[in-house]
Amino acid sequence: MSTASHLKYLAAYPAHILSQVERLIADNRLADHLRQRYPDAHDVRTDKALYGYVQDMKDEYLRNAEPVSKVAYDSKIGIVQQALGLHTAISRVQGGRLKAKHEIRIGTVFRDAPPAFLRMIAVHELAHLKEKDHDKAFYKLCCWMEPDYHQFEFDVRLYLTQLDLGGERLWA
Repeated sequence: MSTASHLKYLAAYPAHILSQVERLIADNRLADHLRQRYPDAHDVRTDKALYGYVQDMKDEYLRNAEPVSKVAYDSKIGIVQQALGLHTAISRVQGGRLKAKHEIRIGTVFRDAPPAFLRMIAVHELAHLKEKDHDKAFYKLCCWMEPDYHQFEFDVRLYLTQLDLGGERLWA
């Protein structure tokens, strides 16, 4: 398989960035590059701890947003589905009104990942409480909650590329 086909997570980036990534891959240094930037994994291992982590972030940045009823790691969310996390709103009739329960699920591949990766995914899914589409307002909200959002997203894409190349899970 050609190197270019393994850059599917980075397809939207400019050619000069892709050539740097291709050089890291060719020199077999992508894993070392990621480990150097992010030496340690986070310690948010359980669904209960993940709920508390996301809830604390929501309380800090999105106090007036609708509540999140569930936050969990989900083994069914995988790289194959092109999703790292999911935000869902389950609507139910309660009395004469329609109520929505918001749930956030994060792929289990991020159970063993650096704190920055988990934060980026959590920020992304929390932003969907206010902004449904991936538009300018959505990314502005993401950057307000995490100023390094775009760098972390790029590095997550590098990690997904590392896994796609058959590389090891670096922080497991």
